Amino acid sequence: MSKRDYYDILGVAKNASAEEIKKAYRKLAIKYHPDKNPDDKSAEDKFKEAAEAYEVLSSPEKKQRYDQFGHAGVGGAAGGGYGGGGMNMEDIFSQFGDIFGGGGGSPFDSFFGGGQSRGGGGRRVAKGSNLRIKVKLTLEEIANGAEKKIKVNKQVSCKTCDGTGAKDKSSVSTCKTCGGSGAVRRVTNTILGQMQTTATCPTCHGSGQQITAKCNVCHGDGTVRGEETISINIPAGVSEGMQLSMAGKGNAAPNGGIPGDLIILIEETPHETLKREGNNVVYDLHVSIPEAALGASVEVPTIDGKAKIKIEPGTQSGKLLRLKGKGIPEVNSYHRGDQIIHVNIWTPKALSSEERSLLEKLKESPNFKPQPSKNDKSFFDKMKEYFE
Repeated sequence: MSKRDYYDILGVAKNASAEEIKKAYRKLAIKYHPDKNPDDKSAEDKFKEAAEAYEVLSSPEKKQRYDQFGHAGVGGAAGGGYGGGGMNMEDIFSQFGDIFGGGGGSPFDSFFGGGQSRGGGGRRVAKGSNLRIKVKLTLEEIANGAEKKIKVNKQVSCKTCDGTGAKDKSSVSTCKTCGGSGAVRRVTNTILGQMQTTATCPTCHGSGQQITAKCNVCHGDGTVRGEETISINIPAGVSEGMQLSMAGKGNAAPNGGIPGDLIILIEETPHETLKREGNNVVYDLHVSIPEAALGASVEVPTIDGKAKIKIEPGTQSGKLLRLKGKGIPEVNSYHRGDQIIHVNIWTPKALSSEERSLLEKLKESPNFKPQPSKNDKSFFDKMKEYFE
């Protein structure tokens, strides 16, 4: 099932300001928050959907890619955990420090004077750093989509301690400073009265736990250097410089936090004979003078293999032929570009005496005298008109 437009989800226009986007998300987050709608699966789905939309539209870089390429630009159509669709409740609650001005967790804590956190969901959980890799694709892979298996050297969760950083279970205890909430509240007296603020616990740094004995392998970090083979599904139609994102495939976070994302930068490998122009491909075909004059059937390369085309008698150099639907597909669309064939008349550089004699006779024939039309357009004008 296709994803809904992020602007429609938040109910804002495409030219909405960052403040308008934030305001729209804040309104939906309050309306569909799980604390306000307990055991309501529909509200929870809308809550997650709004969070995913905000996660993309609040980032200038992701918003630009989304505006240009749609869901595929932020990985929404690539499958397997791309984009905002990989967010979990910890990801979503981590946004609230920016949206509601608090220390994370439920916004209703500040609205209604506190209360218990949602089963530890209000803790500030560390997030691993993002990784960026380049993936080279041939024109055929771009046209048909591809699955790439890439070995990535990164921080992975420590297997000895399961990422906790503790020597054993008995070495983990609830933080005494924050009582396991991961945050501490401070009350400050001002001229307007008492002001309550929430901040990350300085003792446990938001985890809500303290480690008394560290793991001997990771030394308490919960992560070690390792290698992971990641399968990346590249959708058809991507282009040079486009970025895809795989949520949770970046560096592991300390002490069992949320892994970072893997950013995939697309690079195109030049084709031997075909050149890409947007979603179209261009091929320079060279034919001999007899083939152009008499007509011929010739083979040309395409992304899908060889194809036979007909050269009409009297074909002029610079003529453009089209193979419909033989180009690059659009991302997230059934539409596919064309292959444009640019016909060039090939002139031999060396002639035998017999060939020279034949051409000397033909040169005197009226049919071999150039007859340019006043309306003839240059190749560049023809290409410009075609692509427009």
